[in-house]
Amino acid sequence: MAAPDNELDFEFPTHLRVYKDGRVERLAGTESLPAGADPQTGVTSKDVRDIVPGTEVYVRIYLPKLSNNTQKLPLLVYIHGGAFCLFSPSSAPYHNYLNALVAKSQLVAVSVHYRRASEHPLPTAYEDSWAAVQWVASHRGGDGPEALLNQHADFRRVFLAGDSAGANIVHNLTMRVGNADAGLNLEILGIALVDPFFGGSDPDTLRDRGRLYVEVLSRSGWIGMVEIHEVEGEGHCFHLHDLNNEKAKKRMRRVAGFFNRDMPSPPILGQ
Repeated sequence: MAAPDNELDFEFPTHLRVYKDGRVERLAGTESLPAGADPQTGVTSKDVRDIVPGTEVYVRIYLPKLSNNTQKLPLLVYIHGGAFCLFSPSSAPYHNYLNALVAKSQLVAVSVHYRRASEHPLPTAYEDSWAAVQWVASHRGGDGPEALLNQHADFRRVFLAGDSAGANIVHNLTMRVGNADAGLNLEILGIALVDPFFGGSDPDTLRDRGRLYVEVLSRSGWIGMVEIHEVEGEGHCFHLHDLNNEKAKKRMRRVAGFFNRDMPSPPILGQ
């Protein structure tokens, strides 16, 4: 006998409900904004589908105003957060944030949409994000499938960034890129992990896990630099929900400044 349509199988409060008939109801991050020209920042965006053929994986590419048609800019691959189960590049908080970040940082950004849980359990998000990075890397010779990246992305200045679950994914991507056996031949200048979601069943542990990450990385023998930046009195990923908040503006300046320097020194950004 089929289960009633309203019988719950699993509930993640304030995030999603999964019903026994397989239906998934997302409770946040459902507002979607189209790609296009943003009148406030002058940034233009476009969606590119079929990154992973036969799936919903896609990227949204952001380009700031250019001084000329041959201008090369730093390249950022951005992975959105949302507990691996919410949001997409078209979700209002992320689309608005990427428009502002690209305008402030003057870079080309590729915002990645991976397949989400619970329909697609982990490690699907990691594998989809890796496939997107591979797609981005296919443009490093100037002959990839997307003209915007061929013309304007500077592959000598590549960064990865993400927030919350996206920051977790970025850590894993960076480790994979650094493995010579991966065969990607892509050099990452730096990463920014914003309020990273690292392990543990108790979300009050996120700050401690972020600090532990910095400590372990600092004594790992890695010759680069690591930096931590904390924002007191604000919640997890607060900056996404009010871009005009003074603390959010400060965080934006900090991240933009990092993308515009040449030292390979990834900051860990938390609260």
